[in-house]
Amino acid sequence: MNNSLRRAAVIGGIRIPFARSNTAYVHVGNLDMLTAALAGLVDKYSLRGETIGEVAAGALIKHPRDWNLAREATLGSGLHPHTPAYDVQRACGTSLTTVIQMAHRIQMGEIDCAIAGGSDTVSDVPITYGRNLQRAVLDSGRGKTLGDRLKPWLRLRPSDLKPSVPGTAEARTGLSMGEHCELMAKEWSIGRREQDELANASHLKAAAAWKEGFFADLVVPYEGLTTDNNVRRDSTVEKLANLKPVFDRSATGTLTAGNSTPLTDGASCVLLASEAWADARGLPVQAYITQSAVAAVDYAGMSGPREGLLMAPTYAVPVMLDRAGITLQDFDIYEIHEAFAAQVLCTFKAWESAEYCRTKLERDTPLGTIDRAKLNPKGSSVAVGHPFAATGARIVATLAQQLAQRGSGRGLLSICTAGGMGVTAILER
Repeated sequence: MNNSLRRAAVIGGIRIPFARSNTAYVHVGNLDMLTAALAGLVDKYSLRGETIGEVAAGALIKHPRDWNLAREATLGSGLHPHTPAYDVQRACGTSLTTVIQMAHRIQMGEIDCAIAGGSDTVSDVPITYGRNLQRAVLDSGRGKTLGDRLKPWLRLRPSDLKPSVPGTAEARTGLSMGEHCELMAKEWSIGRREQDELANASHLKAAAAWKEGFFADLVVPYEGLTTDNNVRRDSTVEKLANLKPVFDRSATGTLTAGNSTPLTDGASCVLLASEAWADARGLPVQAYITQSAVAAVDYAGMSGPREGLLMAPTYAVPVMLDRAGITLQDFDIYEIHEAFAAQVLCTFKAWESAEYCRTKLERDTPLGTIDRAKLNPKGSSVAVGHPFAATGARIVATLAQQLAQRGSGRGLLSICTAGGMGVTAILER
């Protein structure tokens, strides 16, 4: 075993434009989108025909036909067929998890380069049917005579033909992520106005980034789409204020379609490597992955009071800070995934709360506030969109390019996920 750790470098990323569900990518699926993103990265860094160390990618919602998604996308990307690949699934933290896993392998010297990514679609979801229809199909298939094959179908009733569409409810609570976040917003007294202000800023920042050409090197056209089609260049707080709450429709509801991430289709990936591999190919390093941490909360209240479903990053980030010997204020950029504007604001309030930090994080002092001017400078998920498994790689590529353009700096990545988990990392240059 190599006892000296190498630095894991982010060389750069590529994604296809993110599209609101049932729009531009309604006729394609995860394999098509992930293959397009990988092929874009392969072409960008002249890797066609090359064998690289590993490809790791995944999707949250996928058909059984995509059981080997990462490998099949790799075979269609232009990489040499000898390149191995495997699937990962950690909900919204999937592709940040793949980035971290590949970075660790590079640091250990097991591989010299890797691609990490993810894809998700809400336009091409697997439709399933009930147990009775499943049994009829299987029993019929085992029949040896025509009568044996027909008999199972006679057991069926019209209700057995009712399809089931995948949902977003948490298995242990029956609540959707939005309903959970609505509870968090009430617990932390997060108002409608401040949610709309954060959402509006996300749209305006993303629109400005597209206009200035920031994404030109990060996004490849796909299926006739050249830009993210959810970004609202004419967004205003006043327009957002006109939208009705969607998760709690009472007078106390605050989460709307405007201050929440839209259902989105898309794919993204990132090229990681050792410095020696990058130098040998003349590829400049954008940033280095220096820390990572994951955490989980008891959102179902199995061992005590129920915690906020999307609050796990409040636990994970302090672990990284302590390990790195830095504070929450020691960052030039904060890339915080906007699952909902309220989730970001709840996280900030928790870090500022002396009681929360003492009782939950076991810290003598709160983490404190951040400079909001450094938050998601190029917009984030509320504006750009959120294809679940693709968001982590999008954020890594966005942050790495910003650090490269600055010439130096440190950035924090934070993603909350379904199941009450959080995936976080630090990039430095």
